[in-house]
Amino acid sequence: MAKETVPQHIAIIMDGNGRWAKDRDLPRIEGHRAGAKTVDIITETARECGVKFLTLYAFSTENWKRPTGEVSELFRLLEEYLDTKEEKLNKNNIRLAAIGRIEKLPKSTQDKLSAIMSSTMKNDGMTLSLALNYGARTEIIDAVRAVSEAVRSGRMRQDQINEKTFSEFLYTKGIPDPDLLIRTSGEFRISNFLLWQISYSELYITKKLWPDFNKEDFKDAIAEYQRRERRFGG
Repeated sequence: MAKETVPQHIAIIMDGNGRWAKDRDLPRIEGHRAGAKTVDIITETARECGVKFLTLYAFSTENWKRPTGEVSELFRLLEEYLDTKEEKLNKNNIRLAAIGRIEKLPKSTQDKLSAIMSSTMKNDGMTLSLALNYGARTEIIDAVRAVSEAVRSGRMRQDQINEKTFSEFLYTKGIPDPDLLIRTSGEFRISNFLLWQISYSELYITKKLWPDFNKEDFKDAIAEYQRRERRFGG
């Protein structure tokens, strides 16, 4: 694999945990638990391949509509994951970040996220961003509100608003737009994920369910990306 053509930023819609569990007559939470193991595998593989930014769609603003018990289990699983990952992230020089309306997450989840983000903030090998309580439309609305306030308060002039300055108000400030967007489970939808940022991203759809998505599948996605010619509308 030619590292000079490896995508700098890969974003993933991790879909299929529930179907994976259903196919095995298991509770849905077991699908999410299996999916958490895949997160480990893909994070490590991305670092090995030379990816600098990996963004994972972990919990959307729409996911609150799921049964209360499942939502509670998801956050308990996330906290378990965070409890065991700080040492490994630091060992592998990976910085943890989070995007979304993080302030609406359970307090215990916020505290664990904050602690690990602080502990790993100086790591510069790769940035792993978890999209939590994230929705792209919500992100854009929040950015519009922030820009409006900046103009109202005199910190910014209206004629200074352009794509570059607007991007500075998004949750992903400081992170380059994804070069490659991967979606597992075979669904051909964006599902309200990084709508602004993926304007020119290459899309890769696989029928593999997220818990079955492995190291070789990830490398296949990168290889497919490397075969494509990106024109950016030109």
